[in-house]
Amino acid sequence: MAPNLDIGLPTPMRGPHDGQVVSAAKRVQASWQRSEDYGVSAETVDPVWAGSVATDSLFFQCGQDVLSGLHGILANEPVSLMLTDADGLVLNRFSGDTSLLRALDKVHLAPGFAFSERVAGTNGMGLALADRTASLVRAEEHYTASLRTYTCAAVPVLDLRSGRLEGSVNITTWSRSSPELLLALAQSAASNTSALMLARSQGRTVKPEARGGVFRVQRGGLEPGSGTLRDLSSMWTGALIQAVHALAAGRVLAAVGEHGTGRATLLGQALRQVHPTSRILCAAAPAPEDVDAWLSLWVPELSKPETAVIVENVDRLPAWAAQELQAHALGALQSRPVSTAGTPPVLVWAVTAEEFDAIPQPLAALVETVVPVPALRERGGADILSLARYAARQTRLREVDFTPAAERVLTAYDWPDNIDELFRIVHTAALRTDTIDVRHLPSALIGPRGRHLTRMESIERDEIIRCLLRPGITVGAAAAELGLSRATIYRRMARLEIVSPK
Repeated sequence: MAPNLDIGLPTPMRGPHDGQVVSAAKRVQASWQRSEDYGVSAETVDPVWAGSVATDSLFFQCGQDVLSGLHGILANEPVSLMLTDADGLVLNRFSGDTSLLRALDKVHLAPGFAFSERVAGTNGMGLALADRTASLVRAEEHYTASLRTYTCAAVPVLDLRSGRLEGSVNITTWSRSSPELLLALAQSAASNTSALMLARSQGRTVKPEARGGVFRVQRGGLEPGSGTLRDLSSMWTGALIQAVHALAAGRVLAAVGEHGTGRATLLGQALRQVHPTSRILCAAAPAPEDVDAWLSLWVPELSKPETAVIVENVDRLPAWAAQELQAHALGALQSRPVSTAGTPPVLVWAVTAEEFDAIPQPLAALVETVVPVPALRERGGADILSLARYAARQTRLREVDFTPAAERVLTAYDWPDNIDELFRIVHTAALRTDTIDVRHLPSALIGPRGRHLTRMESIERDEIIRCLLRPGITVGAAAAELGLSRATIYRRMARLEIVSPK
C-alpha cells in the first residue's frame, strides 16, 4: 500500500495561468493513491516501449524547436529537456550531461517509452497531464523508488485554438537542483510551444481560458433542453432518442463529440423529456486552479431531490477532481432513500466530453451509456440553415431572411467550431441587417481552409473575395475589375479554394 505522504511536502504550487494557489500536497497524495490503484510497482519502473514516435505533428515540430533553442542555452547544465504527447509518451530528449543521460536510460526515461501515471506512477509529466496544470515532483514525492534520484518539473501544452491537451514539456534533473527554476523554465517552454503552434497554423481566434461556472437551466428560455429546435436531422434526433432511453433507465450518460456540437443541449432536451418537473443545473469545468471552489459550489446539489446535473467538459478536469467528484456522487447516491416502490435510488446526472477515452478514469467507471453527438458538418445543410434562422431570430426577436447566396455559403462551409461558430457569425450578421447576404458574412467562409497561404496568396485571395462580395457582381465582372480573364479567375479561385457566393 502507498505510504502516507506526510513527508514535508513543498509549499503550495501556483497554477500556470493566474497565480492562484493550488495545494501541491493534495494533488501528490491523490496521485499516489491513483498509482496504487493502477498497480504500479513501488520499487522500479516497468518499461512500456511504444516504438518509434510520430514526428509529423505541429505540436512535435513546435516543441522540438522550442526545446532545441532552450537546450542551446542550458547545454552545460545537468538537466534533460523532454516533450511528451498527451498519453505520456516521451517524444524527444535534450541534454548535454552524459552522466544524467545514462542514468535516465536506466529508468527508461527516454524517447519511445511511456511515462504516464498509469505506467510509472507519480512523476512530473504524468501528474501534469493528469491534472492539466504545472506540476513539480521532487525526489521523495515520486511513487516509484527508482525515480527518487530526480526532481521533475512539467507543464501541459494546450492548443490555444481548441483548448485540447497536446502533451507536456518536462525538465528533469538531479534531486539536489533548484526546483523553482525548473518549473519556471518548463512554464516558459510550454507557453512558447503553444504560441508557436498558433502562429504556424494561422489559426482562428484564440478561445478564452475556461473559467467554468454553474447555472440553472430555466424552462422556456434559450438554454439546453427548452426553447430549442426540435425538427432537425435524423442524426440529431437519433442521438436524442438514445439519450432519452438511457436517462429513463436511470443510467449515467456521457454525450461525446467535438466542442460546440450541442452536447449539453442534447442532454438538456433529454432530461427535460424524462424529468419534466426537475430543475437542471449545468456545471462547466473551469481552469484547473479554480476546480476546488467550483466543486464546493455545486456538488452538494447532487444529493437534492428533483435535481438533475449536467457536468460539461469532464475531460478537462484534473484527475484529483475527478476522484473527488466520483466520491461525492457515490456518497450522494447512498444518502438517497429507497423509493416507496422499492426501486433502488438513482442520481440524475450526465456528462459531456470530446472523447470517452479522455474522461478521467474515476468518472469513466461510472458512465453506463455513451451517446455520440454529430458534428455540424455531418448533419447536412438543412440543419445548418434551421440553426442559422433560429440564431438570427433570437438575435432580432423576429424573423430574419437569408439570400440564396448566403445560404449556399453557410451550407458549403465545414464549421470547424460547429454550432458555436455558426451562432457567433449569424448573431453578428443579424445585428446589421434584416436580410443576411454574403457581404454580411466573414470572408473566411468562402476562402481556403486548412492550407497555409503565402503572403502573396493571402493578398490575392482577399482581393478576389472583396470583389465577389460586392452586391450584384458576377464572377465575370469581378474578373474584369481585377484585370483577369474569366478562365484565369476561375483557375485562381480553384487554387485558393474560394467558393463562389453567386
